[in-house]
Amino acid sequence: MSDKFLEVGKIVTVHALKGEVKIAPWCDSPDFICEFDYLYLDKKGEKTVDVEHSRVFKNMVIAKFEGYDTVEQAQTLRDKVLYISRDDVELEEGTYFIKDLIGLKVVDKDSGKEYGVIKDVFQTGANDVYTIKNGDKEYLIPAIADVVQDTDIEAGIMTITPLKGLFDDED
Repeated sequence: MSDKFLEVGKIVTVHALKGEVKIAPWCDSPDFICEFDYLYLDKKGEKTVDVEHSRVFKNMVIAKFEGYDTVEQAQTLRDKVLYISRDDVELEEGTYFIKDLIGLKVVDKDSGKEYGVIKDVFQTGANDVYTIKNGDKEYLIPAIADVVQDTDIEAGIMTITPLKGLFDDED
């Protein structure tokens, strides 16, 4: 089963004098973190912090949490990882958490041939690129509609139609 709580960033330092913190985002966009009214300080969801306000500044998130009103109080949050609950996010159809893509078996739509398993996802700006590992070989496939035909997280399978040349070096 997928983890209910997902890492979205890490508090790296305090910001200014009124208890604000600077968060390094670990998600597609720092704006994503600013959408939440509260965040979790543990991966079990047992400790939350209420967000008074947040904003993006130089690709980082500056946030003020309720009850953290001084530099000293904010300093106690330094190096803490922040989490969100899957229940608090509604993904658009055809979008997935990277964590859910890692480990999917990649299979040819037409032949059923297994190409390997997704080991990493690179975000290039134009489109994501999946690293497929099969034994000691690695392949890069673009996450575009011409290639990725179906993604079934529950079944653990991604079905693709590879572009010519993607797997030509296979024996």
